[in-house]
Amino acid sequence: MSFRAKFALILLSATLALYTVVGGWISTRAQQPANDPNAQLRIFESVLQHIQNDYVDEPNMEKVRAGALRGLAYGLDPYSTYLTPDQVREYSGTGRDNQVGIGAEMSQVASYLYVIAPMKGSPADQAGVRAGDIIEYIDGKATRDISLYDAKQLLNGPSGSEVKLRILRANSRPVTLAVKRGSSRAPAAEARLEAGRIGLLRINSLADGEAAEARSRLQELIKQGAQKVVLDLRGTAGGSISEAVVVANLFIKDGTIAQTTGREGKTLKTFTADPKATIFSGPIIALIDTGTAGAAEVVASALLERNRSQLVGERSFGAGAEQQLFTLRGGDGLLLTTVKWATASGKPFLGEDRAHSGVTPSVEVKRPELAESVDPEDLTGNDDDAVGRPTQPTEKPEAPVTPNAGKPVVEDLQMKKALELLRESRPGVMQRAA
Repeated sequence: MSFRAKFALILLSATLALYTVVGGWISTRAQQPANDPNAQLRIFESVLQHIQNDYVDEPNMEKVRAGALRGLAYGLDPYSTYLTPDQVREYSGTGRDNQVGIGAEMSQVASYLYVIAPMKGSPADQAGVRAGDIIEYIDGKATRDISLYDAKQLLNGPSGSEVKLRILRANSRPVTLAVKRGSSRAPAAEARLEAGRIGLLRINSLADGEAAEARSRLQELIKQGAQKVVLDLRGTAGGSISEAVVVANLFIKDGTIAQTTGREGKTLKTFTADPKATIFSGPIIALIDTGTAGAAEVVASALLERNRSQLVGERSFGAGAEQQLFTLRGGDGLLLTTVKWATASGKPFLGEDRAHSGVTPSVEVKRPELAESVDPEDLTGNDDDAVGRPTQPTEKPEAPVTPNAGKPVVEDLQMKKALELLRESRPGVMQRAA
């Protein structure tokens, strides 16, 4: 065989071998599911071996394990988290006593501590904390990239003690607010009658017992002659799903109101209306905004999906989930979301991201006074962020903030739109906006 023929044969063999190896690798990758836990476990094992064998110092494996578990839970949702043994005892009711917060519903967006809504009349509300605020520091401790549970622990403390919050708002310098911790309870439902026999029912909370208050206020409106109702759910966050179902049932006489879902979207529990509990069947408009979350979203979505009401305002925040504590051998634990609250049709309020969370209004009307809210997705965590840059020595110090003082009166465009829609409707007839 000539040299040229031998060379061609060798080249062909090498090409075939390379094709076999690469093709097999591609085939293996294609067959391996993207969410294969065994593949992920092998990666963790490899990292652990490098830490054990190659790290410059003797590693503290207890800290390594805690950090790994914290990171695992951090990638799930804002409410799933790793708990230390002390936190497990506290969560179980055997930890720190006499700890109170500031009265605001919190979540986490893009790794930042985010204020869904301050409770009306709470220490946070009185100090000037607003819905949409990003709390960058708590008493000088950065909140970025720590768990929501850890951030709440920083906010909690003895009643009457003071906590300083450094807050980011769009188009303004960071502000520092001093908030005195204290126990707080939202006011009961409020009601008043407007011209045209339109009743305004404001729900401030859906905590246990608040549904009965809402029912009483609605009955008062009916006795005063209300034929139409505006249900204001703006800034109402937290609460229980059972209270939300009772409130929705005041206006919905049959069918599914909400449900809870588990793994793979499996329905765990369905909440249906009781015809005997319905007391108002006239036209109704519900108001929602970015501070509407959790139980209030149950009410809003039920009214919308049952074709009972239009929703006026802005997309709600997207919350509503239940966690289960799994204790580990070392006394620490994992607090994991195992249940999500969902609409009557089965859509969870807590989605995989902000774009897939919450309830979308049928009539969008934005509130100008909320224009200062920062979009956390626009922040990078770097010091060159326009809204996140710490005050430099050469800069003027932050201006002192006078809580809830000097606020200009802003027209409530959402309420105005709701009243317009109701005045166009006839008692007993529901109309949809174009």
